[in-house]
Amino acid sequence: MVQSIVFAVVALLALGFAYFQFSKVAANIRLGKDEAVTGPAGERWKNMLLVAFGQKKMFKRPIPAILHFMLYAAFVFTQIELIEIFIDGIFGVHRWFLGPLGGMYNFIISTIELLSVLAFVATAIFLIRRNALYIPRFHKPEMKGWPKLDANLILVFELILLACIFTMNGTDVVLQDMDPDHYRPTNFAVSGVFGPMVFGGMEASTLYTLERVGWWGHLLMVFVFLNYLPKSKHLHILLAFPNTYFARLKPRGEMINMPEVMNEVKSMMGLGDPNAPEPDMSAELPEFGADDVNEMSWIDVLGAYSCTECGRCTAVCPANITGKKLSPRKIVMNVRDRAEEVGGKIRSGNMEFAPDKEAPLSGSNFDDGRNLWDYITREEIHACTTCNACVEACPILINPLEMINKMRRHEILTEAAGPADWRPLFNSIENQQRAWSVGTSRTAWTQES
Repeated sequence: MVQSIVFAVVALLALGFAYFQFSKVAANIRLGKDEAVTGPAGERWKNMLLVAFGQKKMFKRPIPAILHFMLYAAFVFTQIELIEIFIDGIFGVHRWFLGPLGGMYNFIISTIELLSVLAFVATAIFLIRRNALYIPRFHKPEMKGWPKLDANLILVFELILLACIFTMNGTDVVLQDMDPDHYRPTNFAVSGVFGPMVFGGMEASTLYTLERVGWWGHLLMVFVFLNYLPKSKHLHILLAFPNTYFARLKPRGEMINMPEVMNEVKSMMGLGDPNAPEPDMSAELPEFGADDVNEMSWIDVLGAYSCTECGRCTAVCPANITGKKLSPRKIVMNVRDRAEEVGGKIRSGNMEFAPDKEAPLSGSNFDDGRNLWDYITREEIHACTTCNACVEACPILINPLEMINKMRRHEILTEAAGPADWRPLFNSIENQQRAWSVGTSRTAWTQES
């Protein structure tokens, strides 16, 4: 009874705090502008099942893909044992699934154990790859400090979790001979051999303690992991699924037109709607593109929070390869960092950030004097060749190019700025509807006899 009460309190506190943290992430994603989700739902489900669940794009690099799949498969199957821990903790029973499942229970736990061994091997290799080997995409400037620590922390958490699982199962196997009424006989593939080798010969009291340490350790590491996710790149474990579902279905290379600009161009070329009302020349000019997260789409911000920081986008970026400052991964990480900053300041309730002091502080009533240009330099976005290599490389369908293009559009169209060698081109297109500024009329050739 005491353990059930303690379990309930710990679980409620951990799950409640996790809900609070995930709700902040959701609020930050909603800072982005509305964007309609278009295209067939079947195609979206296909993306989610193949790319997020099936990890299809990961296998373009087979070795890390196989290692990652070992971890992923162990993570998925271990949830079965976690469900049992919840049942045991609430009702004060021990291995409740063993009764209704019988021999199938041994098969399930043995599968989990074998996958856990593979996960242990993969985790060790990942730690070596990140810390002992020099893999360029793990050592870019944006990966210093917290991103590197974050990547290592989750691997250490994984090792602790695996140690707890095998401690729990290994001591359980030995205790079955000492207390068969409570520890019912099992036949686990790994613990059946490993348990007696490591824990055989220990006193019953020590084994009871170690079994509970493993049981509680497994549970607490899951709660630590759950509450750590919202601050970690490993949030992609959850967000990869909605991100692949909501990813834009347009063909590679097709850019999203801005209706304001498209309608203006059509009007200039005589292709506009003749019944459309005359534009209000006194109206305030719209903002084009994006210079902050509230002008990015919510799909872009969701992508930023889904980023795995794997660096595959940066590894294939021709600008980065040739020594330019652009790193698509950094752009995505910067969008997420700015969303965190804006969301935190809005939740602070500090009216210093509210332009309209009479209205509540919100995404639309917020100005802290900063924007994405405080995170991303103009040199970075100018270096992009819009080749879509980063979009193709992303294992969970994030589109860094869309974010870059929106910032470029803001710079060119709203600020009337940009590189000096770009401006004559844009001025000529705007004033003469052609790329090159020449003295003759564009239609002069039609008048020649």
